[in-house]
Amino acid sequence: MTRFLRTLKVLASWHYQPSGLGLDLKELDILGDGVADHWYYRAKAQALTTLLGAPADEVLDIGAGSGFFSRHLLAAGLAQRACCVDPFYANDYEETVGGKPILFRRSIGQSNADVVLLMDVLEHVDDDIGLLHDVARVRSGTRFVISVPAFQSLWSPHDVFLEHRRRYRLPQIEQVATEAGLVVTTGCYGFSTLFPVAAATRFVARVATANGAPARSQLKRHSPWMNATLYALCRWEHPWMAHNRAFGLSAFCLAVKP
Repeated sequence: MTRFLRTLKVLASWHYQPSGLGLDLKELDILGDGVADHWYYRAKAQALTTLLGAPADEVLDIGAGSGFFSRHLLAAGLAQRACCVDPFYANDYEETVGGKPILFRRSIGQSNADVVLLMDVLEHVDDDIGLLHDVARVRSGTRFVISVPAFQSLWSPHDVFLEHRRRYRLPQIEQVATEAGLVVTTGCYGFSTLFPVAAATRFVARVATANGAPARSQLKRHSPWMNATLYALCRWEHPWMAHNRAFGLSAFCLAVKP
């Protein structure tokens, strides 16, 4: 039995449709080949870069889907190799990003990674502590970067469309990490500059759904100038984001295996 057998069984319970693969693929179906230029993914990748700090040798990306964030770290010179694990891949395969290897695996027996990514993963499973506990069976000193959607009060058809189980306040995701056996080093909110607008639009979406409108993602394609404007608003908060424990659309938790 592999180290991540139970983890993969939990991942397989997501029943993700229609793509059947990882966490971001429903939205990639919407954004297409423009995902790398979309303000949300650019801003989240930059937030990951800011919070990660020191470069990694090897990245283990759980529930990686397209491997967007691992690709970003490799291209930015912040990792030397990456392994993306997702039970919904049709088969195992390998690619290179900037001459560096990135592996895509349905399962793995062990990992020597010094950084583990769980980017928008835990909100998709019923047993978030159990999943993280299993993933955390790695060597001492391994760093974890976790992101989840923030504030249950922002629950909307966007969450229904993406098959979320819950949204988190910062102390909640920190408690999940602690109970899974990790030591939290940093907790913060991201996307705070867009919080008021998002709260308003999600309220409108809840009303629309109550009146019969279908659940759908709020991410959509934008013109270049709109993408640039929204990205600039998010980028503005990154220098002080690690100190933001007040509010935001996403909660980030950095932790380490003791």
